[in-house]
Amino acid sequence: MELLKSHRTIRKYKATAVDKDILTDILESGIRSSNTGNMQLYSIIVTRSIDKKADLAPFHFNQPMVKEAPLILTICFDVNRFKSWCLLNNANVDFTGLLWLLNGTIDSSILAQNICVAAESYGLGICYLGTTLYNAPEIGKVLCLPEGVIPITTLAIGYPELVPELTDRLSLDSVVHYEEYQNYSVKAIREMYEFKEKLESSQKFVAENGKENLAQVYTDVRYKSADSQLFSKKLLDMLTEQGFVFE
Repeated sequence: MELLKSHRTIRKYKATAVDKDILTDILESGIRSSNTGNMQLYSIIVTRSIDKKADLAPFHFNQPMVKEAPLILTICFDVNRFKSWCLLNNANVDFTGLLWLLNGTIDSSILAQNICVAAESYGLGICYLGTTLYNAPEIGKVLCLPEGVIPITTLAIGYPELVPELTDRLSLDSVVHYEEYQNYSVKAIREMYEFKEKLESSQKFVAENGKENLAQVYTDVRYKSADSQLFSKKLLDMLTEQGFVFE
């Protein structure tokens, strides 16, 4: 339990390689995760090559950990393998709808988190790279992903060079609802985010970016509407090309 409560995102790694047996144990722990119908609609691309990591780096906005971490794991939603098996057995198959995309994305995410917990149990650090969905088409080309395989998230894994302090979280009362969803009053919203706004790091972000408050840093700087629309279109175009239908 303490392992889960002490999770930190690691962005600086030692050059120390991860032993092959440790990696195998981590991956085996990962695929024991819950998944829809035990179909395992996912694949894991393990990248250790310096050259291949260099190829991936630009599509993760050249974040240093992509080249520095000894392991880069790209977690993919994969209907290619299961579909191929179905076709070999004269079974009608159609995994092109939104439901299957969501099922596969959820299963891939659960797999990724199992891998993270297993890695941390070995003293390794991890970092989720949300940039995977931003540049899924380009990452797919680098990794030679066939039709029916979509990169969902990426994990940098290695021994920590620097272990940061725990990051802040909203209180349980802010995110847990019993029996029914209880919508938030204006007063409650202000109170639950007040501590975050008062953090020295938050105030620094606001000042550095010339904004009025922390919320504006999120909406105007870190996660801009224009960027969201651009990357959403790229992802939707990729899914359409892959044969997914959303009606």
